[in-house]
This record gives sequence, C-alpha cells and structure tokens, in this order.
Amino acid sequence: MPKVHLAPLSSIAAGLCGLFAVDRVSPLSAAGWAAGVLYLVVSNGLLARGLRRSGMENFGWGNAATAARSTLVGLVTALVTTSLSALVSMPLLIALTTIALALDAVDGWLARRTDSVSALGARFDMEVDAFLLLVLSAYVATMLGWWVLTIGALRYVFVIAGWAMPWMRRTLPPRYWRKVVTAVAGASLTLVATGLPPMWASTCLTVLALALLLESFGRDVIWLIGRRGDLTVRARTDPERTEVTS
Repeated sequence: MPKVHLAPLSSIAAGLCGLFAVDRVSPLSAAGWAAGVLYLVVSNGLLARGLRRSGMENFGWGNAATAARSTLVGLVTALVTTSLSALVSMPLLIALTTIALALDAVDGWLARRTDSVSALGARFDMEVDAFLLLVLSAYVATMLGWWVLTIGALRYVFVIAGWAMPWMRRTLPPRYWRKVVTAVAGASLTLVATGLPPMWASTCLTVLALALLLESFGRDVIWLIGRRGDLTVRARTDPERTEVTS
C-alpha cells in the first residue's frame, strides 16, 4: 500500500495556526474563517488523494514549498473574504500575497535541484496559482468592477470545457510563457490591490493581465482545436497547464 503522507495534515495544522495569528493582527469575520478553513481542508484533501494515487514515497522539497504557498493562499482567502464586509489590514494582505508569489519562483527550482519533479507537483503548483489569481481578482473586482473576475475564472472555464470536450484534455506542450503570464498577472493584481496606483493605471494593469491570460489560453485552445481529431487524445487533465498556476 502507498505510504501515508503527513504533509496534508501538517499543512492544515499550519494553516489553522496561521489563521489564528492573522486574526490577532486583523480580525477575521465568520465568513473569513469559514473560507480559510474550507480552502485548507479541500485543497489538502485533494492533495492527499493525489499522493495516494501517485504512490509517491517522498513528498519532496519542491512540493513542501508549494504546500507552504498553499497555506498562505488559505490565509489570503480568509482576509479577502473578510474584506467583503469589514476592513482588513492591507499591509498584512499584501505581505502574505507577495510571499506566496515569491515562493512560486522557488518550488519548481527546488524540485529540479533535488531531482523530485513530478506530474503531481506540477499540477499542485498549477492549482495553487489558479486559486490565488481567483482570490486576487475577487478582491480587485470590488475596486474596478466584476469584469475582473474573468482573470480568475479562465482556468476553471478551461477545466469545465475539458469535461464537455475530451479533446481539450490533451496534454499540452511545455511553454514557459504560461509561467511568465501568471507571474505578471499575480504581480499586477497585487499592485492594484494596494490601492496605490491611480484608477487609470490600475485599470490598465488589470486589462494587461487579462489580455495576457486570454492570449496564452487562446494559443493553447487553438493548438488543441488543431488536434481535436487525433485519436491519441488523453482522458486526463493536463498537469503541464501551469497558468493559473500558470
């Protein structure tokens, strides 16, 4: 039987401690607590299932960095949810988001350096990135309009389309540009969230992030359409889709 990994449980425990710490600095609403805990439980539940199915014996330093980033995303989720009904500490929100974005440049490097690159790690990284963009776009949407949610929704629209059209689940060729686009989108939304840029600049940054994501997703969709008749279409979701994760 596959080895039982304690990483998901450790991540939940760390996340709960983090939520208590955040609450001391910037009180969380009941909805904020619920959103943060739900994210920690669901994300780590999916991680545990992935670990069990993959049969991985070692969690790896790259996955550990991604797990730390995922925990930070849970804290950001709690703060953003709270911000819908009460004021939250902006410096704390920006600090947690910035650290989460910075770690995105570390986990892949660690995985390569320790020879622990895996499909599960790539998928884990991707989904954490995707959810962070969704949360950030929800926060910025309260400032610029709900159209901003398109940024966070693109990854999930892509997944839903794959459920309906199996040819869209074909493995995409690796493309570093996806990672660049996600990094730019995350940094842009974080800067806008600070409220420092004037409205016109915030709008331009957000439109730029959306345009880059549409271009990147669009290029992949066009590639898939060109091969939709291929009988070798795979019946699983692409682990290389690192956009949102990147």
